[in-house]
Amino acid sequence: MTTKSLPHLTPTGTCWCGCAKKVGAGSFFAPGHDKVAEAALLAAEYGSSVAQSPHGHGYGPGRSVSARTVSEGVRRKCPARDHVGAPASIAHHTKKAHAAITGEQAQEAGR
Repeated sequence: MTTKSLPHLTPTGTCWCGCAKKVGAGSFFAPGHDKVAEAALLAAEYGSSVAQSPHGHGYGPGRSVSARTVSEGVRRKCPARDHVGAPASIAHHTKKAHAAITGEQAQEAGR
């Protein structure tokens, strides 16, 4: 959770990327336009540099934005690897990646 107080946002029925497309109830963006808006914001504020974005907020080597999200409970870290993501992402990663490792280990044991 962020420590900043964020305003409550209400979808307006129009895509928030600025394309003016109509969107369904409860949606902020037309399909895929969240990434369009994200890329435009990165270009406008950080010269399209992903590295400039965390740096602009005080993150980088020595101060991990990923570690902050884990410590605040917004994201989780895989206990076996350095993978960090949303809870659903970690569940998917664990099921897929660790199942592959277990299968490889079983094959090696059978040799």
